Amino acid sequence: MLKYILKRLLLMIPTLFGITLVTFFIMHLAPGDPVEAMSGGIAGRISREAHQQFLTAYGLDRPVYVQYWMWLGKVVRLDFGDSFVTGQPVIEVIMEKLPVTIYLNFVSIIVIFMIAIPSGILSAFHKDKFTDKFFGVFYFILYSLFAPWVAIFLLSVFSVQLNIFPLYQITSDYFHELSFFGKVADVAWHSVLPVIVMSYGGFAFHSRIIRGSVLDVLNQEYITTARAKGLPEKRVLKKHALRNALIPLVTIFGAILPSLIGGSVIIETIFNIDGMGRLFFFSMTSRDWFMIMGLTTISAILTLVGILLSDILYAVVDPRIRLD
Repeated sequence: MLKYILKRLLLMIPTLFGITLVTFFIMHLAPGDPVEAMSGGIAGRISREAHQQFLTAYGLDRPVYVQYWMWLGKVVRLDFGDSFVTGQPVIEVIMEKLPVTIYLNFVSIIVIFMIAIPSGILSAFHKDKFTDKFFGVFYFILYSLFAPWVAIFLLSVFSVQLNIFPLYQITSDYFHELSFFGKVADVAWHSVLPVIVMSYGGFAFHSRIIRGSVLDVLNQEYITTARAKGLPEKRVLKKHALRNALIPLVTIFGAILPSLIGGSVIIETIFNIDGMGRLFFFSMTSRDWFMIMGLTTISAILTLVGILLSDILYAVVDPRIRLD
């Protein structure tokens, strides 16, 4: 196991190199530069001399491949450069925003599994009956809904009209005045709508996967054998069927994290949540290249680590899998 983990960690290096290389060159293919973005793209707002001084100071007047190697050399020392907009070190800004995004993604994953597992199992046990058809239609509709539209709809109804949930941010303005449990409740209350938007598509999709997995296991010969031995149906389902049917969920875990991180850009922007997603959106609009590269690199690392954890857990829950 240790040998496999070390091998996978080493393979992450060329993968990260490829991701950052492609991102860096694609980013430089976009028209304009950070100076034009910060000046609103209006000619004459900044002098040509000041423009050139800015480019020279950050090495942006050099060939793209030279810029990339300069950036890569700093990253090896965990230096992602300074933000063009705020002048702050990129890594400090990201570390400040990262906990919020991780929290929202973690809660969303829990919600996805809490809803997808029981509903998928229930659909499988009632195949082709009303319950199965209801969940099938309901989840198909949910999965088809456009997340930004759902977010705006929920805000309009539950925040603006009914005034039940907060309209924006992850905490209240008086958050620092609250007690510990008051802070927990405040964050949880602000998280309801964002988590719903980030998770509804996930549990709709994975519920159908779990249904198919359970049905596949129920048709296996060892289930028929267990029933033929006279084992109680509940024991057959719990000990033999469900345990094996839920193994694919571990693999699915590696695919959930990247989609949630990508969705955070839209959701955090709509709900005005000060996390990595919102930071990425404003970095793109202001052409803050070093910040974009830092965010892309951190997101890639989180995704690769999530996939590695998924593979390790898969080997843990399924003794037939050997990691060499």
